[in-house]
Amino acid sequence: MNPPDSPPDEFSANTDELVGYNNEYADAFDAGHLDTAPLRNLAVVACMDSRMDIFKILGLDNGEAHIIRNAGGVITDDVIRSLCLSQRALGTKEIVLLHHTKCGLHNLSEDEFKADLERELGIKPWWALESFVDPFADVRQSIHRLHATPFVAHKEHIRGFVYDVTTGALHEVTLDEGVNP
Repeated sequence: MNPPDSPPDEFSANTDELVGYNNEYADAFDAGHLDTAPLRNLAVVACMDSRMDIFKILGLDNGEAHIIRNAGGVITDDVIRSLCLSQRALGTKEIVLLHHTKCGLHNLSEDEFKADLERELGIKPWWALESFVDPFADVRQSIHRLHATPFVAHKEHIRGFVYDVTTGALHEVTLDEGVNP
């Protein structure tokens, strides 16, 4: 595997290797009995960051929770769509938000990012990048978005956390500003 700072011409595709791993996985597969509905009635919304193994961070096993990921763990229309299905069709009643320190969206200028894309491609993105300055404030905003949408039915058990990528610890986020580190 090439390190992230490798020159682009040294990149080699990974898919064939991954398919080989899947063949080994399928040979030993024993989870065909799991139901579509998660055993813990839990949905987790998290950032796509490759340093975050959501199952290990939260002590979950396969089949116990829906894991919904995107850049920043942002509560977008598509995340709300997924949570709506998760709750209304598959029985989840609890939501855990999991953002983290040292995120790629942290302190990124959305205006500069979009301007760079527009210069390169001739079109400005229509979507919001959702960069942020404070991960704790960003989690608070996410909690508020979930409470504001009519499409998330179960709002009694929504909690948010910032995962520290340096220590592995979770820091709970409260809706009261100034309470978190």
